[in-house]
Amino acid sequence: MTEKTRYSDEELQEFKELILAKLEKASLEYDRLRENLTNLEGNDIADTSPTFKVLEEGANTLNKEAAGQLAQRQMKFIQNLQAALVRIENKTYGVCRKTGKLIPKERLRAVPHATLSIEAKMEDKKK
Repeated sequence: MTEKTRYSDEELQEFKELILAKLEKASLEYDRLRENLTNLEGNDIADTSPTFKVLEEGANTLNKEAAGQLAQRQMKFIQNLQAALVRIENKTYGVCRKTGKLIPKERLRAVPHATLSIEAKMEDKKK
């Protein structure tokens, strides 16, 4: 029996549907984070006592930084999912970029944008 070199069109379609669902959810989350980031100024501190004003400004800055970092991570995740869709269209999806072997379906279901098999990833961490 020969070893599979790529996933079938039916399997690729299954992964495409999974990725599209994750992409939709990730996009909604990204939009929520961006909206939250732009609305952080909405809770004005002008009506609080001067004692707490400095503390609230500091907390507001920290919240903005955290929301910005979350939004950046979410955008990177979205870009990785979009790249996975391109690999599906090219029929190269699910092939480890290091070993050239198929990445197990279980891994792709858990991390649909994966480009490395577990073995290749562990090898990279050893270096």
